[in-house]
Amino acid sequence: MIILLLSLLFFLLLGVPIAYSLGLSALCYFLAHEPGLMVVMPQQLMAGMDSYALIALPLFIFMGQLMNASGITARLIDYCMVIVGRFRGGLGLVNISSSMLFGGISGSSTSDTASIGSILIPEMKRRGYPEQFAAGLTVASSTMGMIIPPSIPMILFAITAQESVGKLFLGGVIPGLMVGFFQIIFTLWISNKKKFPQENSTFELSIFFKESFRSSYILLLPIFVIGTVVLGIATATESAALGVFYAIMTGCILTRKLTLKKFIDALRYSIMTSAKIMIIIAFSKLFIWILAYERLPDGLAYLVESFDLSLFWLMLLMILIILLAGTFIDVSPAILLLTPIFLPIVISVGGSPILFGVVLVIGLAVGACTPPVGNCLNVCSAVSGLKIGVIFRGALPFLAANVLTLLLIVLFPSLVLWLPSLLMD
Repeated sequence: MIILLLSLLFFLLLGVPIAYSLGLSALCYFLAHEPGLMVVMPQQLMAGMDSYALIALPLFIFMGQLMNASGITARLIDYCMVIVGRFRGGLGLVNISSSMLFGGISGSSTSDTASIGSILIPEMKRRGYPEQFAAGLTVASSTMGMIIPPSIPMILFAITAQESVGKLFLGGVIPGLMVGFFQIIFTLWISNKKKFPQENSTFELSIFFKESFRSSYILLLPIFVIGTVVLGIATATESAALGVFYAIMTGCILTRKLTLKKFIDALRYSIMTSAKIMIIIAFSKLFIWILAYERLPDGLAYLVESFDLSLFWLMLLMILIILLAGTFIDVSPAILLLTPIFLPIVISVGGSPILFGVVLVIGLAVGACTPPVGNCLNVCSAVSGLKIGVIFRGALPFLAANVLTLLLIVLFPSLVLWLPSLLMD
């Protein structure tokens, strides 16, 4: 185990991509300790990718890209402006509420950051908001894309932990809304304290209903995708395929902005992103097999049991580890590495896999916004032209919403477990 873990750390410090670091550390383990077991390498690599459920992953990515290419971002922003634009700091509130809705469509925080940030950051700057505030808020609010269903990291955890995708989706609904609610509170407080601009608009019920009707085809998508899974009408994979069909119809018939070039670009992006994740999954499977062969998860579970920690204190300890790991490891490999190690420990003390999955995803969402690895920071830096350190400082007050949500769902697990138990048990 020392050879395995130290070699992994060595390759990561050299800057070797995480997938190949996992594979090379596994190779070092076999060469130094168990050369006779090298025959399992190709078997485990293929086993990691040989899963019907994994088909949902590229389909959900493709669905989000198609909806983005269909020009729905501007429509969502206009809709949110009608609801919250009249408050002080209204564009900041539009940023958060748009991310909340867009996250329920794309399932990806980086897509959220790129799409909403490219429109709202320049507009907020033009209307007198500090650029650091605009960029930081965009990055922090994009974390809801990982939490509010459909969520690509939730699907990856469900596959890794062999849990219900529908229950994971439902478990993320209330925590995702909590993150958005806390960020809205923080934005209102900061906006009033610093006298940020206030839009010259009023709320009219007739306009609200009119805009709701015009945006209904967008707002119904997450309900359609999640509902088919929860009600047992379709599996997660079939639901993702239906979502792709829905997105194509939306772009071709309703918005008429989905051109052949945009379709091909969305397909190319989805293929490349899925391929990267599949390579990570393949090498992670091999690494996890070695951990299981060395009985590391069992040993850690026995160690934790000897400390006689309650579920609350155990989850707090894991939150600290998850936040630290998310700073240095991207979301997908972190899920694949931490799940087989920590999940048996959580189960051994009577915890719920659904609760752990939601905690893991929320914690890693924070990591996506923290240097040096944070993908959302890098995307926002490309969009805004600011350095990632400047963006991170702007995001810090709003990332506190994620941490506060983590503490509350660990203290009150029913915030996560109530909806899954109500609708699927």
